[in-house]
Amino acid sequence: MSRGDTALLVIDVQEKLLDAIDEGPRIAWNVRRLIDAAHVLGLPVVATEQYPEGLGPTVAELAKRLGPMPSKLTFSCGGCPKIFEELQAHDIQKVLVCGIEAHVCVNQTVFDLLADGRRAYVAVDAVGSRFDVDYRTSIQRMDSAGATLTTTEAAMFEWCQAAGTPEFKEISRLAREPGP
Repeated sequence: MSRGDTALLVIDVQEKLLDAIDEGPRIAWNVRRLIDAAHVLGLPVVATEQYPEGLGPTVAELAKRLGPMPSKLTFSCGGCPKIFEELQAHDIQKVLVCGIEAHVCVNQTVFDLLADGRRAYVAVDAVGSRFDVDYRTSIQRMDSAGATLTTTEAAMFEWCQAAGTPEFKEISRLAREPGP
């Protein structure tokens, strides 16, 4: 991944969902760091909400960084064609995915990205499920389907590519933040 060919896709990090997710605060923290890093480095950031009328809005700290986002009823973000159109308009072939739930919306979105001919990356410490067995199984399925597994810190530094820049200082600051 590099800042010139990758987008960040944030999937359904909503209050009512996050409360039920194993390690929810840590996942939201990592998602926030990815959003901040993407903004520092100029990567496109897109996001979705799953049925917000019933599941509520995106976590406030993330929503203020994301701006307007489409709502969906399909589990895959493929049900929001504008997202895929935006990726196409920016000639983005690589997408780093984060959000919840790993075994439902994240999984199905990754499969659709791969089917669309894109490279899908999954920040394993920025996705989650309510139950560990669902999380572990979905990570294995995405890996075996061809997604590339990574972590929040690895992705941030991979996007940055070099030390000694003002962007590196910001990425380094994000990496040193104490977790929840």
